[in-house]
Amino acid sequence: QVQLVESGGGLVQAGASLRLSCVASGRTFHSQDMGWFRQVPGKEREFVAALNWNGARTRYADSVKGRFTISRDHAKNSVYLQMNSLTPEDTAVYYCAVSRETSSWSDPFSEISSYSYWGQGTQVTVSS
Repeated sequence: QVQLVESGGGLVQAGASLRLSCVASGRTFHSQDMGWFRQVPGKEREFVAALNWNGARTRYADSVKGRFTISRDHAKNSVYLQMNSLTPEDTAVYYCAVSRETSSWSDPFSEISSYSYWGQGTQVTVSS
């Protein structure tokens, strides 16, 4: 059974940093994109960042470019999200995900429908 488990969320002040981790178990995902999404109550889940199978291609939402960095470790079957200069607008539940298809030759997938495996989410709260 495939499981994705996120960790690293918490309550921080504006300007602080957090590093989210997501460990996959049940199978390896060395050929797929891995991504991070976030959701605020009452709003749709939105794309944050993604990277392709070898990490050579990354993609970020405009709202996090220059502040967030996505990375992965094949040996640990994990994906990470380093979040710097956090603002209250970053407050959300963050979810990691693995794409349904193998990585393409273009930018990593950003559509929710492209991802088939999801974690349970980790809460990030940024106070002003």
